[in-house]
Amino acid sequence: MGHVGNLGAAPAPALLLQLPRDWTGTELAQRLGVSGRTIRTDVQRLRDLGYPVAATRGNVGGYRLGAGADLPPLLLDDDEAVAVTVGLRTATGGAIAGIEEASLRALAKLEQVLPSRLRRRVSALQTYTVPVPRDDAGPSVDTEILTALAAVCRDRERLRFDYADHSGAATVRAVEPYRLVSWGRRWYLFAWDLDREDWRTFRVDRMRPRIPTGPRFAPRELPDDVAAYVSSRVSAAAWRYRARVTVHAPAEVVGERISPAVGVVERVDEHTCVLDTGADSVETLGAHLGLLDADFDVTGPPELVAHLRCLTARYARSTPDR
Repeated sequence: MGHVGNLGAAPAPALLLQLPRDWTGTELAQRLGVSGRTIRTDVQRLRDLGYPVAATRGNVGGYRLGAGADLPPLLLDDDEAVAVTVGLRTATGGAIAGIEEASLRALAKLEQVLPSRLRRRVSALQTYTVPVPRDDAGPSVDTEILTALAAVCRDRERLRFDYADHSGAATVRAVEPYRLVSWGRRWYLFAWDLDREDWRTFRVDRMRPRIPTGPRFAPRELPDDVAAYVSSRVSAAAWRYRARVTVHAPAEVVGERISPAVGVVERVDEHTCVLDTGADSVETLGAHLGLLDADFDVTGPPELVAHLRCLTARYARSTPDR
């Protein structure tokens, strides 16, 4: 089992070798200001510590840190150590089931070997940071399911799984999985649905993968922005009220003022666009439209039209003529 090494006692080439590239002995010696003999000695020390340092000979030969059967000592610089420590503390309250205990164990091991200067930095962050509790409880997902989904995305293997939709109806889906998307406390699988022949988004907490997985598939061209695609589809699925609003502003300008979760902007001409938007309430819809900072035309739904007329009268009363 690996452990976090003491930075001061680590051989000098260790941090450089962790970068994903080959290093010649000459390059390492020049970067570190030591002799080639020192580099060879330090490389051997790394191997004795358990690092799988591969070496090739010849004019283009060099050193590269490979993957081994066991986890060797982990070498972090100061900023990396602080980032990992803070990240582990944050993960203890995350949305992944079972990761809290593992995060606490890893955190205890890391803090035990942190130099005092880094303990002070981490302690200051903890002492003077006040987190606001999340108001969206959200479901938790199983770590094993997440890792299994990541593996089929990586290996491009078809997947069949039992799925419960938002109404609770159970179905069996067959997909080509491409990406896991994390949004707040929820996880989604972005995949090509083989039966519907289109891109679909699935809540991971509602999935139960069927093992073994299917055959490998040839990759398809992904949408330009998978995160934006997922957020817009997920939001739209939850909308109670929808509206197509003509906005008297360029599509590029409107697109910069809203997130994909609010709606989709369609260009009409250089001065006008249509915003396909929605929300769970007409009050939220009205707030979205107010943030556009542009003139717009609304024809429906009737509940939104009535709400905007109410807002018009309210704002007029709030600014009486003097």
